[in-house]
Amino acid sequence: MVLRGQRHLYPLVFMLLSPVGGILNAQTAPAAPPPVLSLDQAVQMALLNNQTLLAQRLNIDQARAGETTAALKPNPVYSMVNEDFQIFSPSQMTFDNLSQNQEFLQSISYMIERGDKRNKRIQVAKDTTDVSSRGVADAERLLRYQVAQAFIGALLAKSNLELARQDLKDFSNVVEINRLRMQAGDISKGDYLKIALQKLQFEQDVAAADLALALSKVGLRQLLGYQNIAPDYDVSGALEHKRRVVLAEELEKQALANRPDLHGAQSGVKLADDTVTLAYGNRARDLTAEGEYKRNGPINGVGFGLSIDIPIHNRNQGEIARSQFAARQAREVEAAARVTVLSDVRNAYEAFQSSDQVATLFESGYLDQARDSREISLYAYRRGAATLLDLLDAERSYRAVQLAYRQALAAYMAATEQVNSAVGAQVIP
Repeated sequence: MVLRGQRHLYPLVFMLLSPVGGILNAQTAPAAPPPVLSLDQAVQMALLNNQTLLAQRLNIDQARAGETTAALKPNPVYSMVNEDFQIFSPSQMTFDNLSQNQEFLQSISYMIERGDKRNKRIQVAKDTTDVSSRGVADAERLLRYQVAQAFIGALLAKSNLELARQDLKDFSNVVEINRLRMQAGDISKGDYLKIALQKLQFEQDVAAADLALALSKVGLRQLLGYQNIAPDYDVSGALEHKRRVVLAEELEKQALANRPDLHGAQSGVKLADDTVTLAYGNRARDLTAEGEYKRNGPINGVGFGLSIDIPIHNRNQGEIARSQFAARQAREVEAAARVTVLSDVRNAYEAFQSSDQVATLFESGYLDQARDSREISLYAYRRGAATLLDLLDAERSYRAVQLAYRQALAAYMAATEQVNSAVGAQVIP
């Protein structure tokens, strides 16, 4: 009887444990890995999702809407005038009186634009769209550079964190060795504690590097579109130094051919010139033609009329003068843009050459010397031939050289992206 009772309890126990099992399965299910971005993926994501760039792209749509407005022709005007209703003399409000004495006027008028204004307005609107497009292209160029800089900064922070963790691991081994030596009676507890306390500096270095990586990823995430990527994302790639030969003169030629801000300034000159042409076109007076039907008592008739401004005072001379000064200003802006492009190329070229030289210096032997110095000091310390101060000094020198080398690699990669941005094209892959 007891067994049969227990057998009836099995379904109930299974029903009670099923939700728990589901919860346990959910808790033990492997979490999805965080997204990992390469530099190219980061740039593409920024171009698709950066809010500032998305807002600026709407300037193109607004300019195109301006083209539609510029192409519109004037609307015809319909007017109606009915007069002489003797409402204050009700006795005269008869049908015969209305048909003989009241006046009814219906008219349609249309303004005829002169001076080819419409075509000139359309051209100015198209020029405005072109300037807006160039501005967006330049914003994309700058965003690419900003993303590359932030991405390289994240790679540097990640590399520094890996170095700090490795240093902490190495020194933790030193501390463990000395703990065993203390237990064996080779060193005193006081000497061991002095060694163990030095570990705090390495732990602080790890914490600082971890914070630097987190902040660099937040800055990069802002450029990518903050809500479009998980906060625990990671960056892929390595700091590297690939020697490349570039010529300043070739870079300048390519920059003058590719830079969208220079093209925008050139489009601005065309816009200003076409605006001057439109201002002269607006000097022509428009003609208004009118046709009407009029009933005045027993008379039915049609009529027509023309009206035009007499340009005695206003001949659009103010707008013509303003547009001419704006055209001169646009040419100065173009000249300044050209100088800016050449200056940017020269600055980027010099930064690229300098960073290449610095990275080459580290790779010429200083990295090996710093590593060998640390290994020798560690070997001597383990055998009692060197003091703790000698070991720590070698560790600090090694870490300083490694950090400086990583910084040099990041500067070289950043200078490469600076060259690409200054030229306005990916001339250095």
